[in-house]
Parts: sequence; C-alpha cells; structure tokens
Amino acid sequence: MEFVDLTAQYRHIKSRVDTRIRTVLEHQRFILGPEVAELEERLAARVGARHCISCASGTDALLLSLMALQIGPGDEVITTPFTFFATGEMITLLGARPVFVDVEPVGYNLDPEKIEAAITPGTKAILPVSLYGQTAEMDAINAIAGKHGLAVIEDAAQSFGALYKGGHSGNLSTIGCTSFFPSKPLGCYGDGGACFTNDDALTRAMRELRNHGQEGRYRHARIGINGRLDTLQAAVLLAKLEVFDEELTARGEIAGRYNALLKDAVQTPHVLPGRTSVWAQYTIEVDDRSGMEAALGDAEIPTAVHYPVPLHLQPVYAELAREMGWGRESFPMAERAAQRVLSLPMHPYLKPAEIERVAEAVKAAVREKLRV
Repeated sequence: MEFVDLTAQYRHIKSRVDTRIRTVLEHQRFILGPEVAELEERLAARVGARHCISCASGTDALLLSLMALQIGPGDEVITTPFTFFATGEMITLLGARPVFVDVEPVGYNLDPEKIEAAITPGTKAILPVSLYGQTAEMDAINAIAGKHGLAVIEDAAQSFGALYKGGHSGNLSTIGCTSFFPSKPLGCYGDGGACFTNDDALTRAMRELRNHGQEGRYRHARIGINGRLDTLQAAVLLAKLEVFDEELTARGEIAGRYNALLKDAVQTPHVLPGRTSVWAQYTIEVDDRSGMEAALGDAEIPTAVHYPVPLHLQPVYAELAREMGWGRESFPMAERAAQRVLSLPMHPYLKPAEIERVAEAVKAAVREKLRV
C-alpha cells in the first residue's frame, strides 16, 4: 500500500500527461513556455483571482509574497508554530521575525482570538496556514488585519481547491500561496508553486522577483531570485487539472469512509462550518502515537506525522525563543497536536478494501492498547 499512489494516478492520466510533455519536448521552450501562461490563466480563473504568478516551489511562493510586500529586517510576521518549516523559514530568511500564535484545537489553524495580543508596531503581516486541506478562519483574520493595516498571506500549500464560505483558498487575502509538490492534491513531477493576488502592483513585483528582478531583458529593477516554474511542470499540472475535480470528489468520499469506520476508535478530522477540505492529509489524533505507528508498520501500512516538532521548539529558533520567552507549553494546542497527530494513507485511488484494511489495523491497535 502506498501513502500517496502517484503511479496509480499516472496510469489513469497517462495519455494526457504524455501528450502534454511531448508537446513541450517538441517546441523546446523549457523556461516560461506557453504552458506556463496557460496554466496561470487557468489557475487564476479557477480561484477567481485577477492574477496567478507561477513559481518554482511553494517555498518560493512564500518568499516572493514576502519580498513583494517589502518585508525585511525589523519587521514581524504573525504565523503558526504548527506547520512545515518553510512557513517560518522564509520570514527569517528575509531578516524579519516570525511571531508565533497558537492554533485552534479542531482545524489546527491559526486561532484568530490570539492574534491581536501578538501585534506590535513592528507587525507587517499575518501568515495563516490552511493545514491538512481546509482553510483557517479567514474572515476573522482579514478583519484583524484590516483594523491594523496589515497584509494577509495565506499559506495554501495544502488547500488548493478548498472553499471558504464560497470563496477559493488562495484568493481569500492579500496574497495566497500554494505548492505543487508531487504529493499535494494538485502536484507536479518535481517542485512547483504559485501566488494569487488581485493587486496589480504586487503582481508586477512578484513576476519580476521570480525572474532575477527583471522588468525587461537584462534590465533589473529589483534584486530577485530564480524562481520560475519549469514549462514541463506546467504541462504536467495542466494534464492533472483535467481530473482534479474528479480526484477531489474521490478524496472526500474516502475521508467520509475513514470517518465512518474510525469515529468510535480515534479522534477523526473534522471539517469546520463554511469550509470544504481537499484532504491533503487524513490526520487522526491518538493517545499513543508511537504505539500506533509501530502497529501499523507491522501491518505494512505507511503513516506520516505532519508535524512532530512545532517551530518554536526547533533548534534553529532557540535564540528567538529565549528572546520571546517561548518554551514548552507556550503554545499548548500546537504542542498537543504535534504529539498526537498521525496521517493515514490518502489519495484518490485508494480502494475500498485498502480503506477497510487501514481502519481495521487502527482499531486493532486501539483494542490492544486498551487490553494493556
């Protein structure tokens, strides 16, 4: 059993992918070829944003958004400690300070009720993460940002395709960033990402920044990066877009089946009101995670932990934690989740028998634990 079965997906869409790739190989425009522009147009239309700026990774998407907002030394960005490292890393890379705020206990996303207490004169932006496939409480976050004159950057690396009160993840704030890492619900065959915005000036900045700051050939208006999306990856994404809605439906059905089978055994994930999830992960909470991991491993069922160490407890942030007075129990919801979450196999091509097998192994591990 695969945790994410990209081989099964490729078999399903092989002709589409092969045709798209062959077209690129024939026209040989591997950098910013026509597929990149086509992809940007289709992605922007899908989320309802005026602009999509594709880039080389979800990490670059975060970096470009922060650079376009001119965030740098002396600035602060409020974000969550319960996320992949890149969220905080890109803030720090630019010389700014990540300021962590705890998460909600159900969706694991930034808790709006805790944000205002973290705002200082140095705060320039709020960076919520839409974790595991559903968005944060964006209306409340945007309202706080508006009150204090702050930008909001949605880290939608795990939630492209999700809805929040009818709006699309990625187009819910100043800038939305997503990732096309291969295991994402919409993933390419390498690294890839995109930024979304309705702001023309930010669009121009990010387009220039992703291409060495060029405003024209060999004319550099900014210090930028090499953050372009490869044409081949755009071609793969265009092929996958053709089945994306079909796959999202399948993910939802699989999550529903997991929930029905596991609801009396473990804490199952919950989609909050007004939202949909793309089920980038199917993540349960368990009391004895190491025991559950071992039991599922013995049953040859792959698992993953997203994420075992909150950012404020990462070694590289030890000095920042001392400065800020952060330690264990500073962000109890994030720390609790980090100790208890476990992701089970989730992809659109999971067979009913495989779902049953995973669920039975989880329930058997729980029963064994109760007997001890």
